[in-house]
Amino acid sequence: MKQSIKKFILSTCTVTLMGGAHFASADINSDTETLLNWAENTYRDLFPSHQVTQNIDPWIYRFYPETGIYAGVNRGDNSAYVLGGPYGSTPTRVAGVPELIAQIIDSGGNTSIPGCDTSGAPAGLTYTQSGNVVNISTGGACVALPNNNNFCSTPSQPTETGISVLTTSTTNSSSRINGISIDIPGIPNPIQSFADGFSNSKHCTVHVPADTANLIINSDVCFDITAQSSGFQGIPGITVTPPVTMNLNTTSTNVVVADCFATDAASIYNTVTGESWINDEGTFVSQGSNR
Repeated sequence: MKQSIKKFILSTCTVTLMGGAHFASADINSDTETLLNWAENTYRDLFPSHQVTQNIDPWIYRFYPETGIYAGVNRGDNSAYVLGGPYGSTPTRVAGVPELIAQIIDSGGNTSIPGCDTSGAPAGLTYTQSGNVVNISTGGACVALPNNNNFCSTPSQPTETGISVLTTSTTNSSSRINGISIDIPGIPNPIQSFADGFSNSKHCTVHVPADTANLIINSDVCFDITAQSSGFQGIPGITVTPPVTMNLNTTSTNVVVADCFATDAASIYNTVTGESWINDEGTFVSQGSNR
């Protein structure tokens, strides 16, 4: 079947469906990476592992040996296709790449990268990845505060990988709180303590994919915490000048460990079972599974 697929790829004539438009290779390559990364994060039953993107003109594609599926983009008509596995030996056009990218952006999934599950990321965060370095930014804007500080969640895994990773996050000097000041002798700034706790943490993950094992994650983000600060209005010694914002500049480093339960992580998560644990004074207490 591989020979027939390769023959098809090599012999297919390019077709222009958009009025003779010419697409820059860099844009097609970038959109293809975004599309395939999003597909891997969203449809893990079809694309269960991260695969290297290959090029056989006019195709940019990835092959998933677990399911026998080829997924990629034809440079000629700038459309996405799938082939193999449940789709059979005839290429099936999914849709035009611009249409798919627009749908991904509208769904908030335009942040997809191989090393992170960004499906739950708050709107306004953008992600880029180069090698093992992930950069997360809000582009200078301040966005709504997310429910948790894990901006780069490990994708759920269908099978055990045997790799455990301890993620240590530290705050850099440029992290700060704006819009609120506290002048009460002997009382620490509770908002600053909140910010420090939000960005300084240790978390351990069981059964991470190889793509995640050695990631370095740099975050330069701003969150609007005006609503969270409203309770301080009117308290003597505390001045609130909205908007209240929290700028975080952090670095998180992943290190492979033998056993998450032998670390000082604040929490542990198993990507296969969905179970999590919280460190309660040195004892990890199960919080059950999210599945």
